[in-house]
Amino acid sequence: MRHSTTLYSAQQGHAEMRNLWEFLKPWLIAGHRLSLSVKTETRSTAQNSRMWAMLGEVSEQVDWYGRKLTPEAWKAVFSASLKKQDVVPGLHGDFVVIGQSTSQMTVAEMTELMDLMEAFGVEKGVQFTEVAA
Repeated sequence: MRHSTTLYSAQQGHAEMRNLWEFLKPWLIAGHRLSLSVKTETRSTAQNSRMWAMLGEVSEQVDWYGRKLTPEAWKAVFSASLKKQDVVPGLHGDFVVIGQSTSQMTVAEMTELMDLMEAFGVEKGVQFTEVAA
């Protein structure tokens, strides 16, 4: 059993919690143990789409120290920059960035990430075609 919802106002949240209690109560009475989690909403589908479009454009238009990076590599560069992430030695003499997945970022964090990407793009002359979030 799994239940997921987005709470967006106190009134709607209160009604949703009442409905959720009515749904969970029989399970608890029957002796089931349940886990309940509440977390800040993560990035939107629109934000994810925009991020990948921007990463593709940066990948096509920017040479990074004489190299073209993939959109995935640029995502690592931008998210590491945003989160001030740590670098540790890898298993074979390489280096690994310890960081946060963008799928776990909140809506606000994704907005901040795309703002960073836009600022970098302006500095490097990137022409972004995807503008809506």
